[in-house]
Amino acid sequence: MSRPVNDKNFDMVSTLYHASQGVQLSSQFSQDAKENSDQDAQAFFDRVAKHYQEIADEARKLLKQKL
Repeated sequence: MSRPVNDKNFDMVSTLYHASQGVQLSSQFSQDAKENSDQDAQAFFDRVAKHYQEIADEARKLLKQKL
C-alpha cells in the first residue's frame, strides 16, 4: 500500500480515527445484537469496542506527547 501523505503524525492520526470509528460501529453492532436478544454477539461486540477504545486512547496519548 502506498503512503498517500508524508507526515510524521499521519499514521497515528489515521489509526486514532479508524479506532474511534471502530468504537462507534462496534457499539452500534452491540446494540443491534441486544435488540435481537443475541447475548453472545452483544458480548463479542462489547469486547471489540473495548479493544478499539484502548487503541484510540493509546494513540491519543502518544499524539499528545508528540504535539
